[in-house]
Amino acid sequence: MVSEKTPQGSSVGVDDPYAFVERCDHLTDDGRCRYAAEHARHDPEFAAERRRDDLRCPAADPHGEWTWADCPHFRARQHDRECVRCGLAEHRRAHSDERPLLEEHHLSYADDDRRELAHEITVYLCRWCHAKVHDSWARVDDDAAPDPEAIAEREGRRSEALSETAFETAAERYDEE
Repeated sequence: MVSEKTPQGSSVGVDDPYAFVERCDHLTDDGRCRYAAEHARHDPEFAAERRRDDLRCPAADPHGEWTWADCPHFRARQHDRECVRCGLAEHRRAHSDERPLLEEHHLSYADDDRRELAHEITVYLCRWCHAKVHDSWARVDDDAAPDPEAIAEREGRRSEALSETAFETAAERYDEE
């Protein structure tokens, strides 16, 4: 299988983007297609077909007739806020403009020959793993540990957050020396 590439030709670090999919974002807990129910005006034919089948998602059934790749409206975005490659967890502070530790990484891009949108399959990578994957030498499914610089950055943020929770009286805070 040919490894997926970005439109610029750099590696996305996977052969099969669907291997990283647990479920479609449009799938309800009871196995129905939310896209057909809520966005029928965008694809009336698709919505009508799903309604004839009580909005059942044919890709959600492991014994069904579709795979995720067969659905024209499939979308899967990772919701866990940790790097899928090294496991580094995000640590963000409210009201801070510091660069996030995690970045979205798209595993699927449009085929240049078809000139149409491909399925959106997105995971999170820490910015260190993200750089390694796009430099074409690392793979998303590598067994990797967090980069020491990444751990230091996360722990620095954690320490700053903890120091902000320490109690300081107004007299101490605004003590003019």
